[in-house]
Order: sequence, then C-alpha cells, then structure tokens
Amino acid sequence: MRALITAGASGIGRAMAAGFEAKGFEVWVTDVDTAALADLPAHWHCHHVDAADEVGVAALFEMIKVAGGLDVLCANAGIAGPTALVEDVALSDWQKCVSVNLEGAFLATKYAAPMMKAAGTGAITYTSSTAGIYGYPNRAPYAAAKWAIIGLMKTTAMELGPWGIRTNVICPGAVEGPRMEGVLQREAAAKGMTRDQVYDGYAAGTSMRSFVEVEDVANMAVFLGSDAARMVSGQVISVDGHTENPDPKVEGCSASGR
Repeated sequence: MRALITAGASGIGRAMAAGFEAKGFEVWVTDVDTAALADLPAHWHCHHVDAADEVGVAALFEMIKVAGGLDVLCANAGIAGPTALVEDVALSDWQKCVSVNLEGAFLATKYAAPMMKAAGTGAITYTSSTAGIYGYPNRAPYAAAKWAIIGLMKTTAMELGPWGIRTNVICPGAVEGPRMEGVLQREAAAKGMTRDQVYDGYAAGTSMRSFVEVEDVANMAVFLGSDAARMVSGQVISVDGHTENPDPKVEGCSASGR
C-alpha cells in the first residue's frame, strides 16, 4: 500500500505520514521546505515539489506510477495567506493563497485519478479547514480557497465513485503548532490584542475548550484511507473540538487554525 501526503514534512502532514507508516503504508511526502524534508526518516520517499507547479506534480506522479501506483492521497498542502480586511488584500497575495490551497489540491487529484481508476480503488482526503464551513473576517483568500476545496471534493466524489474511489474533506479547527502561532500573532497585531487574548478566544469558541493536536487530524486521515471507511465518501468531517459558527462580535474567533 502506498500513501502520498503533500506538505508532509511538518505539522499535520508529517503526523499523517507517520500515521500511515504505522499502518504499513509506503510513505511518499512532498514539501517546499528543504530543511524539513531533510529531517524526515530516510526510508520515506521525500520530494521537493511545489503543490501548485504542474510540471513538478506531473513528474512526481510519474515516479509514483512507476513505483506501482497510489492507494491514498492526502492533499494537504496549504498556506495561511494574509490576515487583512478584504479591501486591504493585494491581488498577488490572494492569488498565491488560492493557488497553493486550491490549485494544489486540484493538481494532485488530476494526476492521482487516472492511477486510481486503473486500480479500481483509492482514497483521496483533502485538508480544508473550519474556514471552509464558516465565514471568517480578515481571511477572505484562505476562506474562499477552503470553501472551494469542499466543492472540489463533492464533485470528485461523484466523478470517481464509480471506480471505487472515495473522496472526503477534513476540516481542522485551531491546531497547535507554528502555523497557528503565526495566525495568532498576526491577528493580535491587526486587532490591537495580545496573542493570549486571541488564543483564548479560539479555545472559548469550541465545546471542548481546547485546540486540536496534529495527531487528532492524522488519525482521521488514516481512518478515511482505510477499509474501515469503505463506504464513507463525499463527506466534510470537522476535527475541531466542535467549533460553533463564530460570532464576529466575539473577539478572537475570526480565523481558522489550519
């Protein structure tokens, strides 16, 4: 069995890769962080690939095809994008955010689908966000891309289902780690708040009163890639400690943690 995790060198992606390895999968990882790739286990198949670069993605999937095909794709690549009011977002920042988050998922799917169709089986799991479910002030590019990923998944579930291929979306909430820390710092600066005030606002917006750990998201990805989930497709599954629809009047509840 073979699993590919995009943006798999750190954070959620690395936890996914470790989870699939623990279940006996041969692990393939892409990332643009050279240093993080160098720190991964030597027996993983690690490749420096920009998720939004079609030439690089196509070359990677040709290697996977030669190696024997793909059973599971975790389209996990994403960037946080700018934290700003929509009128203050530069078009170039919008385009970069949408390119990595949405076009990266599209390209991975485009090249995985023929291999999985040939095999008559497969599982594709996209990493969206709670920003793909609710509206989030100050995060227009990110939220737009994450909503669009759900549309992509719903469509691919219908297109690929007849070939035994399942597609689903995971929506992480606020996840402990460097990316979320960056979001907290930027939002605190934008709102004139402290980092801890923003953190507490996020935690208070969940019924579990807690952030999510990367392993929580990885465990869901491993389940969705397993035979235990053989009839789970076309679903949007939150791993967020139950985040209610954020009230924009509540300080600190205005961005996603993915």
